[in-house]
Amino acid sequence: MTAIFDPRPDRRLPRDLDLVRFVRGLSPAKRRRFVAALGPEDAAALNRAWREWAHRGQVAPDGDWSVWVLKAGRGFGKTLAGAQWLVERIAAGGPIHIALVGASLEDARRVMVEGRSGLLDVAAPWVDRWEPSLRRLTFTTGAEATIFSGASPDILRGPEHHLAWCDELAKWERAQDSWDMLQFGLRLGDRPQALVTTTPGRAALLGALIDAPGTVMTEGRTRDNPHLSAGWRARIVAQYAGTRLGRQELDGEILPGAGALWTPEVIEACRVARPLQAALGEGGEGTLRPIAPVPPDPSSRAGGSPEPRKASVDAAGLPPAREHGRSAHTPDLRPRNGVKRTSGPIFARTLVAVDPPAKDGTCGIVAVARDGEGVVHILADHSVTGRSPDGWARAVADACALHGTDEVVVETNQGGRMVKTILLAADPRLRIRPVTAVLGKTVRAEPVAQAFEAGRVRLHGRMPELEAQLLGLIAGGGYEGPGGSPDRADAMVWGVTEAMRAVGARVRGM
Repeated sequence: MTAIFDPRPDRRLPRDLDLVRFVRGLSPAKRRRFVAALGPEDAAALNRAWREWAHRGQVAPDGDWSVWVLKAGRGFGKTLAGAQWLVERIAAGGPIHIALVGASLEDARRVMVEGRSGLLDVAAPWVDRWEPSLRRLTFTTGAEATIFSGASPDILRGPEHHLAWCDELAKWERAQDSWDMLQFGLRLGDRPQALVTTTPGRAALLGALIDAPGTVMTEGRTRDNPHLSAGWRARIVAQYAGTRLGRQELDGEILPGAGALWTPEVIEACRVARPLQAALGEGGEGTLRPIAPVPPDPSSRAGGSPEPRKASVDAAGLPPAREHGRSAHTPDLRPRNGVKRTSGPIFARTLVAVDPPAKDGTCGIVAVARDGEGVVHILADHSVTGRSPDGWARAVADACALHGTDEVVVETNQGGRMVKTILLAADPRLRIRPVTAVLGKTVRAEPVAQAFEAGRVRLHGRMPELEAQLLGLIAGGGYEGPGGSPDRADAMVWGVTEAMRAVGARVRGM
């Protein structure tokens, strides 16, 4: 080892110094300055002492294993562990072939190669060249690493490898197919091995890997990493500790129905004992009685806002009222089925959320309200299937009339400005707020799922089709529920998001 200099001027450290022990004894601030001052040879020596620095769970277990699953929470240090595992193999020499498989090619490049803990940084002394256009990283030892995508199993068909590093397996769009193709090519050398670094998500493949012969597993939690910002750790733990998402993303637990944003238990806990839906009928498609459109009031002033439409509903309906410029709604208190209802909620605001259909699919139509305490209520699912644009627009207008509101929030990704025109043709008195999705459906749904779990949402009655779609939304993944798209769930998410925004709740960009 070459002579090592203390960061302080004119202080030379002895050549026989135990470098690792010395650095471990420094304060964090001095440690950073000292490591930055090291020459290439000493920095490489310190890098090779990775096992001295790693916290529990980051080092490959001993033994003759074929798959190592490192299952841990966010920020635990999974990426660094994966890169360091490969560095040990690369430094041993030899023209080994390595597969780097991420959730997408972009993820593999951004995290596994070019990221803060990626191979370009961690394996820097051994890197020869990085050729992004070829998806190939070449090392001075003759080793080569190629990036692949867990969403494209076909590109894994054919290449052969000695080693594979699979990152965030729970996010892979085609996890099983991609894993199968990787296994057929992981056949070089006497001891081919794969490392899976992931936060839990979809339980099917991950659970099967953990239970398979030849698999070893290490685990870790977010708080096990002492190098994380104390402020960030305190904030994220305060927000998510104790929730299902926190147990999964921070503690690295595989939960029943892992990856699902909603579970039957959470939905059931949010269901109210005496739903407002009792005043509206059973809910769901086909339960609304057609209501004839009301022409504009000729007495309204030119340029002024028209009065809200008066719903023409019978005793099973919900008569509208107005209070302080907002719609306030009281359920019908007259006897129904021999039972007299004596009280009901008063809502500060009610709106109807709409997810327009593609072609002749389902139009998501969900009525949402907010009470005076800021709790959001899912009143009814009025979604319709196979209707013409005029047909589903009429269903939206009827839902507004039934719930005594003229507010509509509608996603315009399907149809653009034409959606507003179609709705206004059904009822020109509707006040329409167009919204455009810039994030995926599951990402948009995450804060709403958190609101359910925190008890800030109430579900009025049973809505089987909507609930089935909620159970099919996978955190960090796609949709695995009935039908091709979670149209009802998407409408509900827009409605709850708008209601939460109205009371100043923090909602990320959609």
